Amino acid sequence: MKPHGTYKITNRGRGTDALLDPLSRSEIRSQRILQSLRQEILEGGDGRCLRIRQIFRTPREIYRLELELPELGYMRTTLLDRDALDQLLEADEIRALAHTVHLEE
Repeated sequence: MKPHGTYKITNRGRGTDALLDPLSRSEIRSQRILQSLRQEILEGGDGRCLRIRQIFRTPREIYRLELELPELGYMRTTLLDRDALDQLLEADEIRALAHTVHLEE
C-alpha cells in the first residue's frame, strides 16, 4: 500500500514535445485538435450535425463549433479562433460539407 500523498506523475516530460518551448507545444496541440475535429466531422457523414457560431468579436474572433453524433450519443464542443476555423475549413472534404454548416452571429 502506498503512503498517502505519493502519486506517480505520468505523461510529464516524455517524448520530444517536452523539449520544445511552450509556444511550439501549443502549436502542436492545436494541430492535433484540428486533425481530430477533421476526422470526426468526416466520420459524422453529411455535416447536418455540425454547427458553428461566432461568440466573440473583440478582442479576437472566437467561434463555437458543435459536432453532434447521435448514433454514438456524443456531442463535442470546441472553441476556435478565426485562424483555426479557417485551417479547419480549408480541407476539401470539410469544405464540401460547408454548405450545411450554419454560421450564426
